[in-house]
Amino acid sequence: MFDVAIIGAGVVGGMIARTLARYQLKIVILEKGNDVATGATAANSAIVHAGFDAKEGSLKAKLNVRGSEMMADVCRELGVKYKNNGSLVIGFNDEDKAHLELLYQRGVANGVKNLKLLNAEELHALEPNVSQNATCALHAPTGAIVCPYELTFAAIGNAMDNGAELLLNNEVTAVQATENGYVITAGGKTVEAKYVINAAGVYSDAIAKMIGDDSFTVHPRRGEYILLDKELGALVSHTIFRTPTKMGKGILVSPTVDGNLLTGPTSEDMEDKDDKSTTPEGLARVMKGAGESVTGIRFGASITSFCGLRAVGSTGDFIINNPRHGFINVAGIESPGLSSAPAIAEYVLDLLQKDGMQTAEKASYNPIRPALHAFREMTMEEKNAVIAKDPSYGRVICRCETVTEGEILAAIRTEPKPHDLDGIKRRTRAQMGRCQGGFCSPYIVELLSRELGIPYEAVTKSGGKSLVNLEKTKGAR
Repeated sequence: MFDVAIIGAGVVGGMIARTLARYQLKIVILEKGNDVATGATAANSAIVHAGFDAKEGSLKAKLNVRGSEMMADVCRELGVKYKNNGSLVIGFNDEDKAHLELLYQRGVANGVKNLKLLNAEELHALEPNVSQNATCALHAPTGAIVCPYELTFAAIGNAMDNGAELLLNNEVTAVQATENGYVITAGGKTVEAKYVINAAGVYSDAIAKMIGDDSFTVHPRRGEYILLDKELGALVSHTIFRTPTKMGKGILVSPTVDGNLLTGPTSEDMEDKDDKSTTPEGLARVMKGAGESVTGIRFGASITSFCGLRAVGSTGDFIINNPRHGFINVAGIESPGLSSAPAIAEYVLDLLQKDGMQTAEKASYNPIRPALHAFREMTMEEKNAVIAKDPSYGRVICRCETVTEGEILAAIRTEPKPHDLDGIKRRTRAQMGRCQGGFCSPYIVELLSRELGIPYEAVTKSGGKSLVNLEKTKGAR
């Protein structure tokens, strides 16, 4: 029997697993997908929000500010890229200015540090490429950016290094309370655990109903994005927001930690919890909204577009509670969920302790996870030293992002291990450049086939039936 079963291997489930792995607990993470970080974690704005938007006194406000304060140290321990670039919420008229003043007051009440209201001159001194029609802004210097899936790989990997288990392709279909805890049916097998943490994203309401908790619902909200080439990555240095509405924070323009420029998201309430398709109308709204905020965006330099689904809870706040002994809901974790993830894990630990879970620390616990080699970021001397030690680092597989065979092999051999092309892409950035894998994907398929011991034709793009190669032609690969 496990002490704790965590349902969902996104950034929130991953941070909870890492936090609990500090203690003498037997932990299992159950994930229905072929990899971790494939839900909302794989497709969001990658922003560490300062914390001025959430209503005072809400869980969102409390955990956003705390999570933002924790994030730099968490990323340092996990070897994850983090950039404290700050954010700007821009306004265009007197109505926007009044709203920015309310956000300023709310941020001060929430404990956000160093907020400042700017006039047009101050705004354009910070960001010359922001629209000249913008007349005011709220500056939050504590805002930052991270890579959400890189953070999740590192958090879950660190939890696994400290003894946690990960079960992929194990969709939970039933949770039944017993005298000693819970029996979970997942992937055709049963898992017993004393405590269950429901971090299942848009499906967290369905998991809660399995134990008779129908106190909330979760619906998906679609957000479409356009990612632009690195040649536009320096167009702005801050994350640029529009004045928010009830549907969200609007179309943002932001650099990424890897040097691209990200625009989006749209905000559209949906019924289908699996529909991640982009639409011509949605992408047109992204281009229009981003172009109104920042001048000089050339959408001809777009690399890709994608869609994410936010888990919007019916309460208007994060739903983190303990509806019955041994069961914790972590639901409705929409924005600022990424920013709040370290603090959510801390909050869940407190709920578990209050619910009677014993938490004796492990003497062997190690919070540090070294970053994998990023060949493109090394000096020439460092590159030569790495190649001398392992010649596979001398063979560049992905030319767009300068990713080597050695980096791909290291990713395949490091927990949580990838099993498909998308898993390699998110871990190494191979296939994330201008050609989107047009050159390197056949070589990556070959490496996956060899390392996983499966036929070349069995390698998939993203698990399931997403085959890349159907069969050999004329006896050749």
